[in-house]
Amino acid sequence: MEQIFESINHFFRFIIPISDFFWDFPTNLDWYAKIPIIGNFSLAIILLVGSGIFFTFKTGFIQITHFGKGIKLLTRRKKAETGISSLAAFFLSSAMRVGPGNILGVTGAIATGGPGALFWMWVSAFFGMATAYVEAVLSQIFKEKKGDEFVGGLPFYGKKLLGNKVWAGIVLSLMYIVYAMCCLPAQGFNVVSSIGQMGEIITGKTIGSTSVFYYVVAILLIVLTAVVVFSGIRKITKVTNKIVPVMAVVYVVTVLILIILNLDKLPYFFTAVFGGAFTTEAIFGGTFGMVLAQGVKRGLMSNEAGQGTITMAAGAAECEHPCEQGIVQSIGVFLDTMVICTLTGFVVVMANLWNGADASDWFAMDRLPKFLASAAELTPGVTLNPVIMFLITFCFCLFAYTCLIGMISFSEIAANRISRKRSFLNSVRILGLFITAFGILCSMAGLDLGNLWAISDLGNILIVFANIPLLYLGAGYVFKATKHFKEKDKSAFTSEVIGTECEYWDNRK
Repeated sequence: MEQIFESINHFFRFIIPISDFFWDFPTNLDWYAKIPIIGNFSLAIILLVGSGIFFTFKTGFIQITHFGKGIKLLTRRKKAETGISSLAAFFLSSAMRVGPGNILGVTGAIATGGPGALFWMWVSAFFGMATAYVEAVLSQIFKEKKGDEFVGGLPFYGKKLLGNKVWAGIVLSLMYIVYAMCCLPAQGFNVVSSIGQMGEIITGKTIGSTSVFYYVVAILLIVLTAVVVFSGIRKITKVTNKIVPVMAVVYVVTVLILIILNLDKLPYFFTAVFGGAFTTEAIFGGTFGMVLAQGVKRGLMSNEAGQGTITMAAGAAECEHPCEQGIVQSIGVFLDTMVICTLTGFVVVMANLWNGADASDWFAMDRLPKFLASAAELTPGVTLNPVIMFLITFCFCLFAYTCLIGMISFSEIAANRISRKRSFLNSVRILGLFITAFGILCSMAGLDLGNLWAISDLGNILIVFANIPLLYLGAGYVFKATKHFKEKDKSAFTSEVIGTECEYWDNRK
């Protein structure tokens, strides 16, 4: 068994340099890197942040002017007759956005680029809210009705914007499905290992990864996941409607307790973050480009604005106007980065474990142990420590599980662009479950398939390069829809508003 895992690790070893090349290009070229200021910005950062800035201005800072409107849309009581409600779509997208990356990604970014990386996360998230708005509106404009559900998102608006070519929708669907399947082993691994860690905290004893406990957990996890994903999108939203608020509230309250217990360290947090945004200590790499790249890369890969990977949830919602869901989805970016990621940053920065005699030990840890060690540093006394550790691990487990079911369900929606035959959709679900089981086995075997998981980073950047040009192709439609939405003349949204066919909205009228 171990030889099989090692062979897989070895086979995918080439992925890491390829992923790094795409993420760093063209800063990895000497002539470009020597250009003052600009040489610090990779193409990916220019595309993501630059697009966010462009969309922010073109939509009239929609993420600010209509933030309150978005909150009202989330809190209104309205049952969807077809598809899911705006709130359910928000929770479904948050299930994907608020994942292990909110802890692992932020911790890794700070450990590599310093506290200043958090500042650039905020900047990228602010402009990313506008990008999320644009891709969500496109998802709504070009969504399709399937029975009592809606299907939409990247593969659907991509097909329409590329001349309604079937091959375009198929390629984009396959890109997402491959990306999601490559991420699933990590989520299965994270769920099982975190449950094991919670068991150890409760019992105070070490639980062997090959014990009966792990086998029971693994079987229950696969069965539970199968029941959820085979029940359809509406059933999945019922699950995420319950889990997302719980995990968000528990995490926020837990970290706020740590902050209150360490109020004397709060000034250091702001000094370190804002002071380190443009200059950093040598121990973190010592370059402005390193800080900026870590903040933007990890921030955008956490909230996924610009990737198109959350758009399937936006397309599944029932709305009165396409722009309504765009506003709602932009708030999802706010929740993910401005709230959840910032709270993680508070813990890591305030603990300040990179200074002192044990700094080398902290840097040598993996990202989750880094975060847990930071939380332990902020927890006074030994009595409260197990409680805090349990709550954080509990949230991490839910973060990973909601990502897991989200990726399988979004893969199913994407698969609808290829074929709507039940046998094909079921095969995508089964493949997702099989790959999840593979990740669980890795955890039980005590092995780390780091090189395989690196595919998710490569998948992230490739989807970004595919999605951003599509957003520019469809931006004109979004701007026209936004203008119509702001006019509030109560006229129905149809293809006449944007000048291109949008079958569902015409039929709705």
